Amino acid sequence: MKAHVGPQAYAPGRVRSRFPGGHPWMPRTDRPPRPDPWPDASPANWPLPTCDAMLGPGMVYSCGYWRQATDLAAAQEAKLDLACRKLGLCPGQRLLDVGCGWGETLRFAARRYGVSGVGVTISREQAEQARRRCAGLPVEIRLCDYRELEERFDHVLSIGMFEHVGVRNYRGFFERMRRLLAPSGLFLLHSIGGERSGDHTDPWISRYIFPNSMLPSAAQVARAVEGLFVIEDWHNFGTDYDLTLQAWRENIERAWARLPQYDERFRRMWRFYLAASMALFRSRRGQLWQLVLSPEGVPGGYVAPR
Repeated sequence: MKAHVGPQAYAPGRVRSRFPGGHPWMPRTDRPPRPDPWPDASPANWPLPTCDAMLGPGMVYSCGYWRQATDLAAAQEAKLDLACRKLGLCPGQRLLDVGCGWGETLRFAARRYGVSGVGVTISREQAEQARRRCAGLPVEIRLCDYRELEERFDHVLSIGMFEHVGVRNYRGFFERMRRLLAPSGLFLLHSIGGERSGDHTDPWISRYIFPNSMLPSAAQVARAVEGLFVIEDWHNFGTDYDLTLQAWRENIERAWARLPQYDERFRRMWRFYLAASMALFRSRRGQLWQLVLSPEGVPGGYVAPR
């Protein structure tokens, strides 16, 4: 039996909306209500022990980098280190993380590269946990929309949030990133990508997993950055998401017995979601992109780490 998985069938992310009627970064959509009671399906909204059980102690909910890694923890650390190396982080620089999740990226960058940082999220639960995880480090976690920011940073990154911005807001997103970035700085965008341009996600995903999400296409991203940034590097390691999802599935299957708050119906749904997502990336219909963008172009050219 062959499964057909549409290009919009998967959009993991880390941000929970705290706004009635949908996420303000996306056009509002009318969706049928979830069955009641129905737990929030995104790990971003799960209790912390559940997130830890599936994602691991770093609680990084985005694709790992498996080039040399042999387990999930190593792959996630390699992904964070790759992003830091692509930005060329140096001690004393100030880094902005847009959609900072549980704070692991800034925690890693501050410890490994000696930077200070600001992380923004619209999830109160994530903000509180990120502050605890980054305690004692030169890291500030703000509960706010990225569009409220005005100051400049040496470098900016966004990992696993762009899938929630929405095509109508892509241009505004990159315009804001340009204003927040120092003239000599770099912006790293880490996002899932689809093979075709669209304006909505799969209906099942929208109802049960990630409301108000969609996968950008290469054409949509390129149009949105035109005239704002030089695209220095466009790196695709989408097949690594298959490996990441397999590791998450193994973790959650081992943990179900000690997570009694989730019934069998929810477990079947989550198993289907993970399996469909693996198929999307294994079939190469889903991509994982890291883009490095500069405001004016790196003098002499940019050499991309791998």
